[in-house]
Amino acid sequence: MNDITQLPAPAGMAQSGEVFGPQVDLNAFVEEFGDGLLASLNRSHPPVYDGEANPRRQAIMDALKRAPFPEQAEVVQAISALLLDRHEPAGIINAEMGTGKTMMAIATAAVCHAEGYRRFLVIAPPHLVYKWRREILETVDQARVWVLNGPDTLVKLLKLREALGQPSDGRPEFFILGRVRMRMGFHWRPAAARKRVPGGELAACPQCGGTVVDCDNEVVSLSQFLREERRHKCRHCHSPLWTLMRPQRATGTLQRDLVLKALRKLPTIGKVSSERLVQQFGEEFLATLLGDNIHEFINLMDENGELVFSDRQAARMERAMAAMEFGFGEGGYQPTEFIKRQLPDHTFDLLIVDEGHEYKNAGSAQGQAMGVLAAKARKSLLLTGTLMGGYADDLFHLLFRILTPRMLEDGYRPNGRGSMGPAAMSFLRDHGVLKDIYTERDGDAHKTARGKKLSVRTVKAPGFGPKGIMRYVLPFTVFLKLKDIGGNVLPPYDEDFIEVPMDDEQAFAYRRLEGQLTAELRQALARKDTTLLGVVLNALLAWPDCCFRPETVKHPRSGSLLAFVKSLFGEQQPMPKERELVDICRQEKVEGRKVLVYTTYTGKRDTSSRLKAMLTQAGFKVAVLRSSVETQRREDWIADQVDRGVDVLITNPDLVKTGLDLLDFPTIVFMQTGWNVYTLQQAARRSWRIGQRQPVKVLYLGYAGSSQIACLSLMAKKIAVAQSTSGDVPESGLDALNTDGDSVEMALARQLVN
Repeated sequence: MNDITQLPAPAGMAQSGEVFGPQVDLNAFVEEFGDGLLASLNRSHPPVYDGEANPRRQAIMDALKRAPFPEQAEVVQAISALLLDRHEPAGIINAEMGTGKTMMAIATAAVCHAEGYRRFLVIAPPHLVYKWRREILETVDQARVWVLNGPDTLVKLLKLREALGQPSDGRPEFFILGRVRMRMGFHWRPAAARKRVPGGELAACPQCGGTVVDCDNEVVSLSQFLREERRHKCRHCHSPLWTLMRPQRATGTLQRDLVLKALRKLPTIGKVSSERLVQQFGEEFLATLLGDNIHEFINLMDENGELVFSDRQAARMERAMAAMEFGFGEGGYQPTEFIKRQLPDHTFDLLIVDEGHEYKNAGSAQGQAMGVLAAKARKSLLLTGTLMGGYADDLFHLLFRILTPRMLEDGYRPNGRGSMGPAAMSFLRDHGVLKDIYTERDGDAHKTARGKKLSVRTVKAPGFGPKGIMRYVLPFTVFLKLKDIGGNVLPPYDEDFIEVPMDDEQAFAYRRLEGQLTAELRQALARKDTTLLGVVLNALLAWPDCCFRPETVKHPRSGSLLAFVKSLFGEQQPMPKERELVDICRQEKVEGRKVLVYTTYTGKRDTSSRLKAMLTQAGFKVAVLRSSVETQRREDWIADQVDRGVDVLITNPDLVKTGLDLLDFPTIVFMQTGWNVYTLQQAARRSWRIGQRQPVKVLYLGYAGSSQIACLSLMAKKIAVAQSTSGDVPESGLDALNTDGDSVEMALARQLVN
């Protein structure tokens, strides 16, 4: 073995294993040398948009009914230069929650329309379909908007196909498709004629009358054919032996009943009013108005030219109809399937994909349908607040669906069986992070030595290499953050953490519970059994907030009792966090501010009902938003509660994490945060959005000396890491990055056991 001479380090330098020279954090380094680095980068990779605005495109944005803010206009200029000047197939707007991605996409569509684009297809989450419709009508003058989200979707697409050859009237056309409606496929059933033969009935082709035969040229009985689960064609004339399943069209009395039922869904219209409207205007006319869901119904006039509905009725109905779909036509055929098979390529000039990160999964039916629509459209525009979920192969499928030519050019293509798995793994090896885990175990002893077994497994870790960023992200992505918009648009935003001490009896019971469960967890982990991990962590996090009920912790497999704690607080006896929440709400009410309260325990450990009772007893008007409120009705439901003068709204953050603007609640209180960093960041920004006029205050409550404090600390670190990948560099530099790639749950378990 060679000897290695260890030389002493020069004066002022650190010893082996330490960083040489003075340590400089990354922000200071960029501030010192950023200009030179940026100039060098611009020389080697000239930017698509250098800040020189196109005056013609700016004039188009200025002429909109709602003009974008200067920072939003810069994003539109950049993405327009990418799509229209560079002729790239797709672009990405990666903008923080609340920056107005919808507005920027609509302005981009207006710019594209001025340069010859005619039709725009929008894919949106189901609860945002009518918000998109409303914002388009409020922004683009004379825009035509069709909602492809109800039973009449197929009828509207058939009308579009009939109108393809007609010249444009100069008005932009928007088609908004709900994400849930866009899955590939349709409902069908076997269809054959009946052919009577001695001894039974055979299936025959309805067109030519030929007998249906199977792959062995054996005749098929009618009963056997009607049980088929695959679509077939006639071997003689090649006609389809299946038919689309369509609901029966409503006519006569059934049509009247459907219209009456639809009318009664609207606020201020009851049984008497609906009967009067149908008698006055007829069910066919009302079905036409409601089917298109247009404002003509709200502005309905009688024979004397007087408006049927008052201003108050019109305002409430307009808000409700923005999240409703009335359909009296045919359905059953998935719109994505129709667009793929029945409409020519480039029927839609621009595909706008809202919440684009939702389509990153490999086997997702919605993701595959989005890829089909992107291939059929002329250009694609992806909107997201979190482009990357952390793993390179997540980004791979999203990029392949919108930037297919570039991915194929780089060699990422399906294998002979049509699988994308090998290509995704190749992409992960080229641009992602893989961890090789070596496990050594003692084996059988040999005569002269002790045997050992070494196994190696490879797992993926969070991360995306700079080469991949330069190749696939930066050339196609425009970034925007709320802080870039400026103080004139957004009010101050402040986050604060409040550490709440537990009562003596509560703290004693918690320490005993923690000791019992930690001991059980250590023993299980020593046996390489991880089944107790989630049970122990969930119990320790939840118990301080749920100690108004007895807690029984059992082993998930054996069912044996691990720990039991009796209830400590009565129904009318507030816990420390609840007392703190009441104090916060009192202070905010004095200042005229409404409070939004998040609690993650809304199922078996229902804390929302208890919080409502405590706050109501303290004199507040409280509402609880539950999952039973339909997704598309939540915005209108919350608006109704605000109209009724609610002081506090309680909900699970998962119910409002995307799309909803809760501007009426400038104070947000997290009773718990949960594990999901993405959900936490989305929920915390629900009221700090464009249009907010009051300062926004976000408070996190945690019990002192409990696992909640450790969880909040780890969540804060994860958020710092997530922000660093979007351009926000932590003050401590690269040493703040989480190199082990563990989840919050695993990191908390390691901290607990150690």
